[in-house]
Amino acid sequence: MTLSRRVRGLLLVASTGLMAACAGATIADRPRAPEAKAAVPLSELWIEPTDLAERNLFWGSGRQDSAPSSNVEYKVVKLDTTGYSKGYDVTGPDGRKWAIKLGKEAQPEIVVSRILWALGYHQPETYYLTGWRLAGTWESEGEPARFRLQSDHETDGEWKWLENPFKDTVPLRGLIGINLLVMNWDFKTGNNRIYRLRDATAEPRRRYVVQDLGASLGRPPVLPGIIRGTRNDIDDYESLNLTKKVLGSKVELDYRSVRRDVIEIMSITDVIWGCELMNRLTDAQLDDAFKAAEYAPSIRQRYITKLRAKIQEGLALRPGQEARSRKQG
Repeated sequence: MTLSRRVRGLLLVASTGLMAACAGATIADRPRAPEAKAAVPLSELWIEPTDLAERNLFWGSGRQDSAPSSNVEYKVVKLDTTGYSKGYDVTGPDGRKWAIKLGKEAQPEIVVSRILWALGYHQPETYYLTGWRLAGTWESEGEPARFRLQSDHETDGEWKWLENPFKDTVPLRGLIGINLLVMNWDFKTGNNRIYRLRDATAEPRRRYVVQDLGASLGRPPVLPGIIRGTRNDIDDYESLNLTKKVLGSKVELDYRSVRRDVIEIMSITDVIWGCELMNRLTDAQLDDAFKAAEYAPSIRQRYITKLRAKIQEGLALRPGQEARSRKQG
């Protein structure tokens, strides 16, 4: 029995898509026009972290005396069943509002949020908490969860990776490269928010934030529904490098996914910039970020070792480096 024309067509589309997705994203060492002054201040996206070496990655943008307590009851405002992770929007007895995220994304979001904050990108206060209690009867009460502070800001909508006031700046393109280093592969617009802080004295008061970071520290999807992405999986994270092949003025990244349109707006210079910024973090700082999410010591060390290796791959792309002229894979 021969396959119907429709089935053959579907198989052809699937196989063509798979072949295209399996090829790594490619970036080039191309000249860029001078950056024009943006209508929106760059500080709304990124502020150079002149004190990076002193930044505390255990607490990140939060602090110990601001952390949510497991000794109080939280009132559920809404059950969140959208997206990959379920959770709750709650209010504490002090009136502060929190978004609780459960499941595999809770740990990596804590880690990546702290890293981005340390590197100068705006991030909300996030904490990893167990043993928390809800007023009434609810499922998953007390399970390990990410608590994100909601009551200190309002949301002014979403922003897109390919359409935003900073698309022609190195910090925006470098942010994409940093996301590759920690393998945050979920580049949906819905994960990006524009915050307006309630504190009128805050500078800047409006902030462009990559808010949902849980699809990190694993492996990206190649084709949705066929080869799925993973998160919070050390074995998958270790299986990928930053670069696959380096040939002259082009670099094939070890990134095979459907969102190559975002990745390929970077140049090699942007990747180097992100790696140089990441390289300023110490192993102790990185360990604190993983410790804040209660990763076991052995897993923390494996993640840090692989992250360092990826950073070194990026640094090896600098002009004059021997690795620039050979294949990597």
